[in-house]
Amino acid sequence: MCGRFAMDAKTDELVREFVAEGGNPVDWWKSWHGSYSIAPTDDAPVVRDRGEGRVLEVVRWDWQKPPSRPKGAPIINARIEKLATGFWAPAFTASRCVVPMRGYYEWTGEKGDKTPHFLHGNGLLAAAGLTWSMDVRGEHVRCFVVITSEARDAGGEVHDRMPVFLTPDAMDTWLEPVKLDRGGRENMLATLDGSSAVVAATIERYVVDRKVNNSRTVDPDDPTVIQRAA
Repeated sequence: MCGRFAMDAKTDELVREFVAEGGNPVDWWKSWHGSYSIAPTDDAPVVRDRGEGRVLEVVRWDWQKPPSRPKGAPIINARIEKLATGFWAPAFTASRCVVPMRGYYEWTGEKGDKTPHFLHGNGLLAAAGLTWSMDVRGEHVRCFVVITSEARDAGGEVHDRMPVFLTPDAMDTWLEPVKLDRGGRENMLATLDGSSAVVAATIERYVVDRKVNNSRTVDPDDPTVIQRAA
């Protein structure tokens, strides 16, 4: 995880939930109309603060691979265990964001016969993410990844990883536009760990229709995608 998620809230709801303390709607370069199936390389909304208040941006779920990494599936997640040093350290230090989610999907079963599960909280979830501007196929774009940790929510029964979710206080800390020194990184990791444990206890799951299994054919505007299967 996280390999697919739902974010059906429209721009105005996202503003109320995440950007009420700052940001200027004039600066939002793309309106968000919602999606019940956001897959890797799709666009999705993120919230960040560059020092002038929180802003909502719609960016690509993807990350440029280092030259040493073999080609294949895009990088979409960053493990919390590897944030403080190495590849993820620059973004963790200075370019953090929040990825709003209605919920996310996990699967059980064998390939070709998988059962999809939808995991959700009591409202919109705030997942910790990293964001960066980079070249993707010759185009300069802003991208993001979702930070994951060992599963401590209902998804632990179907997958060993989960997104790192933020409480309101932890989200304020996470979005502070400051560069983290070594001590700051250690403190932030502790904040993430404690916050995710609190939110994980509120996560519930249920089985949904198998039409969500194929990201190329599922209708992202179909609200029944996240409804409990009959």
